[in-house]
Parts: sequence; C-alpha cells; structure tokens
Amino acid sequence: MSSSASRPAPRPARKAVIPVAGMGTRFLPATKAVPKELLPVVDRPALEYIVEEAARAGLPEVLMVTGRGKAAIEDYFDRNPELETALEKKGDAGRLAAVHASTNLAQVHFVRQGEAKGLGHAVLQAAAFVGNEPFAVLLGDDIIDARDHLLEHMLAVQAEHGGCVIALLDVGMENIDKYGAVAVEPGAHPAVDGDEVVTVTGLVEKPPADEAPSSLAIIGRYVLAPEIFEVLRETAPGRGGEIQLTDALATLVARGEPVHGVIFSGRRYDTGDRLDYLKAVIQLASERDDLGPPLRAWLQEFVAGLPAEGASPS
Repeated sequence: MSSSASRPAPRPARKAVIPVAGMGTRFLPATKAVPKELLPVVDRPALEYIVEEAARAGLPEVLMVTGRGKAAIEDYFDRNPELETALEKKGDAGRLAAVHASTNLAQVHFVRQGEAKGLGHAVLQAAAFVGNEPFAVLLGDDIIDARDHLLEHMLAVQAEHGGCVIALLDVGMENIDKYGAVAVEPGAHPAVDGDEVVTVTGLVEKPPADEAPSSLAIIGRYVLAPEIFEVLRETAPGRGGEIQLTDALATLVARGEPVHGVIFSGRRYDTGDRLDYLKAVIQLASERDDLGPPLRAWLQEFVAGLPAEGASPS
C-alpha cells in the first residue's frame, strides 16, 4: 500500500516556482548582458508570459530562483516610478498600462540558487517558501498559449489524486534524447478537456532513443507534492553531474507514490532554442490584432519571393 493512503486530502496549490538561474548559453552573445528570460517575445519578455500563466491558474504567489547576473529580472518586476511618471506626462496610457501590468501580475519573490546544480537543486531552494503544500513549477523556456489551460488541468488532477503531476508531450523517438522520458499506463483516468491523463510508471532523464520507454517527453510544467523536497535532499547528482528533478520523481514512483501525467494537446512555444524562439515570435505576433494583419501580409509576400529549396538567395 502507498504511504500516502492515510494522508488527508491535499490542500490546493497556491504558489508557483520559476527557476531562472540558467546562463542561457544558446543565446550568446546577447545573454552575456541580458538574462535569457528577458529576451522579448514580440514586446514582452518570455518570463512575463510565464508569470501571467501562473496568475491565471490561481497561483498568486511566485518565487523566482535566480543566480548571478539576474538582477535585471528583479528590476523588471519592480516598480519604475521615473518611467511611470514620464509616461503619465506624455499621456501614453497604453504603454503605462503595460508597465503596470508587469508589476501587478502576481506577488513575486526571489531567492538565489548559489550554485548551478541542476533543476532539482533549484526546486529545493523553494522549500521554505512552499512549506507543506503542493506547488507548481514552471520552466521559462516553454510558453503555453493563453487559450490552452494546461496548468489548470494539472492542478485539477493533483487536487483529485494527490501526489505529483507532470506535463507530457509526444515529441517522437527522434527527439526524446533531449528530454526526460516516461513510461505510462494509459486509460485509467478521464481526459481533461482533451488532454489525456495517464499514470506514470517510470522516468528517465535524456535517454538514448533505443532505451527510451516511450516518445512522451516531460515539458516545463509540474505540480509537485511537498514530499518532493525530502526526496531531492537525498537525490545524488545524475546525468550531467546535476541533481535531476526527473530522478526524484522516479524515486517517488518506485515508492508507490502517485505520479500522473497530462498529455498536452494544445499550443506550446519553445523559446529555449534559437530557431524555435524565432518561430514563437512570428506565431504570437501574427495572431495579435495590432500586428497580425500587416505581418501576415508581409509574410505572404516574403515567402512568395524566397528562392526554391537548394537555390542560392539573390
């Protein structure tokens, strides 16, 4: 029998943790001076989309786990009275509202990671902030479209079943070595608005394709039970010499603790890869009322003028 059988019903999650201590080496040299999380996706940094998602899902308190060179993130979510006054004097109500929105999304707290020892170590820094209640972890490389409610679905699954819930995406076996991969038992739980809910029976971090248990990858959303902290404290460094959150979740599965997966069927924008970042900017901008019509018209002209595949551009 699972040790969780005698536990009271879990409290609803109220807090979110966003690790932002990474160096962003894939975007050098830009990230030499600007945190990767503040690179603009159209006219807002990726990180603002993530905080907005947490607030929309009913998580009003957010902890960002930062590191060296990330002070600009704290500045971004702080008030800027001089800028606000200048915009007020200009009568620029639209931009003033946008500036206010970034500081009013949620109550944002910060803690330093100290050493970059992996995602599991970053999550462990949130123990005092979280306390003894479930919480969400949102990774800044993944933007989930505001029209899709993945995090809300995950919170609902956690509230019903307890334990931990992870977001999954079928990335194909050719890409699974870039992700944490899972083995699952499907069909035991009803879908949530089209997103299938599965029981996770095993996890492995970045396996070779021929060793992967499936093509289902863990993407950057988790709803975790507070028991994860005890496991993380006992988790030895794994792949890459880092404390892996995937390894801690695998330990919980081995102990018989409930770990569920929600297979996401909606729109996800990956801002952690340069090409996918450019795609995300174009996709999001093309759907906006203010930018979409002229951008789509220009894109059609631009694409029509591209040289055929294999031909050299003029």
